[in-house]
Amino acid sequence: MVEEDEPIVIKPPHSINSKVSIGGAGAVDLEALKRAEEVIAGMSGNYLEWVEEDLVKIQKAFDALKSGKPEDHKHLLDQIFRVAHDIKGQGGSFDYGMMTILGNGLCRFVEQTQTVGSSEFQVIQLYIDTMKLVISKRMSGDGGKEGEQVLRGLDMVVAKTANKQAV
Repeated sequence: MVEEDEPIVIKPPHSINSKVSIGGAGAVDLEALKRAEEVIAGMSGNYLEWVEEDLVKIQKAFDALKSGKPEDHKHLLDQIFRVAHDIKGQGGSFDYGMMTILGNGLCRFVEQTQTVGSSEFQVIQLYIDTMKLVISKRMSGDGGKEGEQVLRGLDMVVAKTANKQAV
């Protein structure tokens, strides 16, 4: 008969405490963090200009994809991915969380796209149009109820397209 041992609780060391300290060398400089946050806040007015430029770039890449040769598709999809990735990265920093969600969704869609046909064109253009809508309506944050509806509708179209690809 095997005797059951009492469970042993092992507490891992708090090694992060030894790496980050308050005050002294190597410490987190709260003033530097505050200054960085102020710089980012000061740049928020520029975000709308930047993202509108990115939307022009991504639309041009998409237009080239749609009218281009199949051998150019990978390169153009990579361009779309890079711009969508930039949009994703900046959105949350400037209180446009929907742009982060949309940029991420477009990145994931492009990553999974092996061949480009009418369904893929439709989804990519829908992502771009949705990003344009968010910016034109200044749907900051999560976009509220309207933002929720927009994202839900987009998800349904993307899911429908994914089901077509699987068949």
